[in-house]
Amino acid sequence: MHWRKSSYTGGANDEHCVELGRLGSGVGVRDSKDVAGGHLRVSLGEFAGLLDVLKRAASG
Repeated sequence: MHWRKSSYTGGANDEHCVELGRLGSGVGVRDSKDVAGGHLRVSLGEFAGLLDVLKRAASG
């Protein structure tokens, strides 16, 4: 699986970063500082809902 780090990452010293990977039926989310620690699997619908909540929170 190919993992992608957020383009909003604060750089090499950023301690709060996640990576995303496309799974056959959803999205994997993992801590970029603990790649051996496994990943959280969410459906595409759950991931879309998460993005919606984050966008609304960021806009105030």
